[in-house]
Amino acid sequence: MTRPTALRRQLLQGVASLCFAPSLLRFALAAEVPRFALGIASGQPRASSMVHWTRLTGGNLPEQVDVKWELARDEAFTQIAARGTENAQAAWAHSVHAEPSGLEPGRRYWYRFTALGQQSPAGRTATAPAAHSTATLNFAIASCQRWDAGHFAAWRHMAQEDLDVIMFLGDYIYEYPSRPDALRRHEGTVANTLDTYRARYATYKSDPALQAAHASAPWLMVWDDHEVSNDYANLQSQDLEANFERRRAAAYQAYWEHMPFPKSARPKGPDMRITGRFDWGTLARIHLLDDRQYRDAQACPKAGRGGSATVMQKACAELSDTRRTLLGAEQEQWLADGWDSARPWNLVAQQTLMARFSWRDPSNGDATYWTDGWDGYAPARNRLLGTVADKKLKGVVVLGGDVHSNYVADLKANFDDEKSAVVATEFCGTSITSTAMAQDRIDGARQFNPHIRYARGDQRGYMRFALDAAHLQVKLRVVDNAMNINSNIATAAQFQVEASQPGAIAA
Repeated sequence: MTRPTALRRQLLQGVASLCFAPSLLRFALAAEVPRFALGIASGQPRASSMVHWTRLTGGNLPEQVDVKWELARDEAFTQIAARGTENAQAAWAHSVHAEPSGLEPGRRYWYRFTALGQQSPAGRTATAPAAHSTATLNFAIASCQRWDAGHFAAWRHMAQEDLDVIMFLGDYIYEYPSRPDALRRHEGTVANTLDTYRARYATYKSDPALQAAHASAPWLMVWDDHEVSNDYANLQSQDLEANFERRRAAAYQAYWEHMPFPKSARPKGPDMRITGRFDWGTLARIHLLDDRQYRDAQACPKAGRGGSATVMQKACAELSDTRRTLLGAEQEQWLADGWDSARPWNLVAQQTLMARFSWRDPSNGDATYWTDGWDGYAPARNRLLGTVADKKLKGVVVLGGDVHSNYVADLKANFDDEKSAVVATEFCGTSITSTAMAQDRIDGARQFNPHIRYARGDQRGYMRFALDAAHLQVKLRVVDNAMNINSNIATAAQFQVEASQPGAIAA
C-alpha cells in the first residue's frame, strides 16, 4: 500500500518533535484534548471492516456519553467514508469500540472521534486486501513494555515505519508496583482490582510514543500474563490466590476497555476470547493464539506455589505427560483445522519462545527447562509442529515475545532428533523496555540448542518484517538505550526465509 509522501513527511516531523513537545506529535495529540488524553487506536483489520477505539477521560463525566466517530478517505476529512455514534458508558470506563463496515479492501483511511465539544487526535489505519489480492505485507512485532523499566523509545521509531499492521504479543502492562529506583514510576502498588487495572492502563496509554504507534497503523493483539498476574495459568495464580477468578475477570474487563477489540469480544466474567484468524489477500493467514486462559498449570512448581520453575526433565515426569496442553484442547483443534495450504504463508502470533531451549546438556540426561513456556508443554508443541509436518506446510512462521530477548530459531517436528526436518521458522522478539537475564548465561546455553540461530538478551526494540509471496525479510531493530526517550535505533541483524523452505538464513 502506498502512503502519500506529504503524510509520511508530517509523521516523521511529528515524531521527531517528541522530545521537545509531545503535543506536537503528529498522530498522537492533535490538540489539547483532555477528554481524549489516552489517544486513539484501530485494530482487527479485515477486508471490509475494522475496530476503532478510544476512551474518554477527565472528571465529571456523565454515566453515558454519545461519542461521534468519522472515517475518511483523506487526511483532511473532506471525503467521509463512514460515520456513526457510540454510547460510552461508565460501566465500561467510557470506552468506545466503533466498528465501521462495508469498507473498500486494501485502502488507507483516517479516523477521529468527537465528544463533549472536543475532538480526538486523528489516526491512520487501513483495511486488509481483498481475498484475491496479491498485496505484500509490512508488519512489526513487539511485546513487554514495562513502564518503570525505561522509556518507550522503540515506539517512537516504530511510528515512523511504513507498516500495514503492528502485532503486539503480550505484556502491555505490568501489574507490579514500581521499584523505588525506577526511572519513571507509576501510581499505586499491585494492580489487582478493576480500578487499579484501569489506572495502570491509563498510565501506559498516556505515553506519547505509544500513542503515536497506535495512531500510525492498525494493531492485532494478544495478551500474556502481566495483563493479569505473573505466571498465571488458567484460573490459578502464582500465589494460589483464593479469589483469582474475580481478579482475572477484572483484568480482562480492563484489557477490553483499553484495546481495539470488537464488542463481541467483551468479556463475560473471567472469560474473553482473543483467539482469531485474519487473512491477507492471497499472501498469508495470520493465527492469533491465547496461551494463558486455557492452559494446564505449570509442571513441578516450587512447594506451596504455582507458576514457573526451571527444572531438570528427569526430575519432573509431568513434562512428558501427553495430556498436558498450553492452548487447551479446543484451541489446539481450532488451529489444526485452520492451517491454510492455499496461501504461501501461515503466521502464528503467540506469546513466547516455541523452540526448545535447554539450559544444560540434554545429551547426557541433564536437560533443564523453564516450565512457563513451550518447554513446559513439550507434547503440546510436538502436536502442533507434527500437524505442520503432516500437512506439508512450508511457510509457517511462529512469532513470539515474553522472554525479553531476540531469538531466531528453526522449529523441528522432533527436537530430540538432530536429523529431524525443520518444519517452521521462529522469530521471538525482544521487549520494548523489560530487561532479560545476563547475556553470558544465554551464550553458555547456546551450545545445547543448535537450532537457535540468534539469541541476544541485551537488546530492546522490535522486529520488522517485509513479506511477499516468495520471501520473508526480517530486521531486528534495536535501540541504543531504552533509558533514553531520544535513543537512536539500528538494525542489529537481518534474516530471510524462503516460502518454499522453512528455516532462517542470515542476510
